[in-house]
Amino acid sequence: MQSAEFANRQMPVIYLSHGAPPLADDEEWAGQLASWSAAMPKPSSLLMISAHWEEDPLTVSATTTVPLYYDFYGFPQHYYEVKYPAPGAPELANEVTKLLQEQGQPVHRDPTRGLDHGAYVPLVEMYPQADVPVLQVSMPTLDPTALYEIGRRLAPLREQGVLIVGSGFSTHNLREMNWHAGPRSYPPSWSSEFDDWLDKSLLAGDVDSLIDFQRAAPAAHMAHPRTEHFAPLFVALGAASEKDDRAKSVVEGFWFGLSKRSVQFD
Repeated sequence: MQSAEFANRQMPVIYLSHGAPPLADDEEWAGQLASWSAAMPKPSSLLMISAHWEEDPLTVSATTTVPLYYDFYGFPQHYYEVKYPAPGAPELANEVTKLLQEQGQPVHRDPTRGLDHGAYVPLVEMYPQADVPVLQVSMPTLDPTALYEIGRRLAPLREQGVLIVGSGFSTHNLREMNWHAGPRSYPPSWSSEFDDWLDKSLLAGDVDSLIDFQRAAPAAHMAHPRTEHFAPLFVALGAASEKDDRAKSVVEGFWFGLSKRSVQFD
């Protein structure tokens, strides 16, 4: 799948906070994502690991353009009318399958599974022309060490121009959100404390603490009462580990009290 255009180009790895569908209406966030993608080399294809797809065995999504998967409820109708007809990535699907199966990881295919909102919501802002092939894979587990190892196995794709994207949310506790306080409201202490710890741990390259975040981080169980939105970070960490890449924060701040921190490894 590697062409001359992408030869010898190592793509970064990113972890981004994708938010709920209404975050796409936030002009500041949309602008941050657009600026972020413009500052990176254009990828040959995108490999998405979203908090919203847990399936064991690890499953590869559709490799043709199929309808999006609107995996949310109770929102205004226009959120269900968003389109993102990105090309499928069959060659990337084959490469992913090969890399994982060589290490004994079972891989299934689901030719009907479209991109969920953890994938397409940020991509609409980053690559609005929908001209980059996209493949999504499921998380077969939420175990940090196992996801880190999956990321390590996927790391060679970076040399082929593939942008590996872990899509979650740096703090994610919807029950504790104050929807009446407004999107720019001051964050609760559990969110700001966890975000500060995350920033320092990423900058220090403290992978051990990040993997052990449920014991190492302040307010971890408030910031992530269920860990699926933090889990894509471990795939990104693994994919960055082969080059000992360090993280730099690209997007910071809070939205209704949740941390939007998003980072790039290179």
